[in-house]
Amino acid sequence: MSIATTDHDLVSTFGLLMEAYNSLEKQLGDSLEEQVGVPHTWFEVMLRISRSEAGLAPMGSLAEQVALTGGGVTRMVDRMVGAGLVERVPCANDRRVVYAALTAEGQSVLERAVSVHDENLRRILCTFSAAELTELDETLRRLRAARLAS
Repeated sequence: MSIATTDHDLVSTFGLLMEAYNSLEKQLGDSLEEQVGVPHTWFEVMLRISRSEAGLAPMGSLAEQVALTGGGVTRMVDRMVGAGLVERVPCANDRRVVYAALTAEGQSVLERAVSVHDENLRRILCTFSAAELTELDETLRRLRAARLAS
């Protein structure tokens, strides 16, 4: 049985989205590895930690933000702690809560990574107008908020 692509426009649209994501992830990730020495996922975690209140990100929150399981983010943070980029900080009010915080070295690496990432994104997106980028942002926010209808 053959599936006609014209019958599945939304499947094709999603496929294009995934191809674009995978291509960008590969290019941007390779560049961060080569120029800064960190994987893209580490960069995303460090960025989220730096944007957290007081620079302290709860481990559970990190797992949700980077689409990993609790165990997956724990293993990643273990490697980042071993590399001297992140430290664990216990919550003063709740012993069950542990925060991730950037070390001074982690902050320095993040600053270099942001610079590299920004430069790469400017090169990739230079053909888009400001209006197109605004529209893309709005579309991606709507897509991020979308949920399956019950």
